[in-house]
Amino acid sequence: MLVSAKDMLQKAKAGKYAVGQFNINNLEWTKAVLLTAQELNSPVILGVSEGAGKYMTGYKTIVGMVNGMIEELNITVPVALHLDHGSFEGCMKCIEAGFSSIMFDGSHYPIAENIEKTRELVKIVGEKGMSLEAEVGSIGGEEDGVVGKGECADPNECKLIADLGVTMLAAGIGNIHGKYPENWEGLSFETLDAIQQLTGDMPLVLHGGTGIPADMIQKAISLGVAKINVNTECQLAFADATRKYIEAGKDLEGKGFDPRKLLAPGYEAIKATVKEKMELFGSVGKAE
Repeated sequence: MLVSAKDMLQKAKAGKYAVGQFNINNLEWTKAVLLTAQELNSPVILGVSEGAGKYMTGYKTIVGMVNGMIEELNITVPVALHLDHGSFEGCMKCIEAGFSSIMFDGSHYPIAENIEKTRELVKIVGEKGMSLEAEVGSIGGEEDGVVGKGECADPNECKLIADLGVTMLAAGIGNIHGKYPENWEGLSFETLDAIQQLTGDMPLVLHGGTGIPADMIQKAISLGVAKINVNTECQLAFADATRKYIEAGKDLEGKGFDPRKLLAPGYEAIKATVKEKMELFGSVGKAE
């Protein structure tokens, strides 16, 4: 059964570890993330971007697949199904489809409008027992066609949004989506520290977890980050393993072209990546 991300993130914040959000793109991705979480006894958040939602034919399809897998695979660890970088309309669709968590990304609106729309969603998710993530300050890189340079959020604006009653807060601290460029200046821990001081127990979210050095990840967790998003890293691992399988000519041996065989190395690569991240984030063995 899907759960809100609230309990798992409050426990993570108090216990100084982070829960990984792993974005899913298809059946292989979903199965790999769920089974790894179960094997490691770790809570997990399945992230779905609006683009991936369209690709998988819609949010109801995703809810059906995830709920079916949880039952068929006997998944007992806490699992939240979460809309990543949702528009207001996307959030409404996911609430209706049966997601257990949503992110409203109002970071591109003026702060007053971000507050107004977030306040409306706080009320709706409160009635449904869902969790809500809000964003202040855009995350850099490209996400569904939107390119940002990795701004740092204003801590006072973060407090305004946190005080509306959201579950968790994504704040830009110089992080970007995708691969980090050579000249990346690193995370702004001063910004993160200032945000944490104003938002107290609120679990903070780090987007763009791919490629941030392990010591920076650990420092971010010590400063209140309780949720870290990973997407690109799993995609790169999947692509690399699939390329090696085909370059080795294995798809031409016997029934090596069968998608179950063709996609197996990529699936295993996702599992290995998720395991590595869960160990780094400290969530192994933390499922209640």
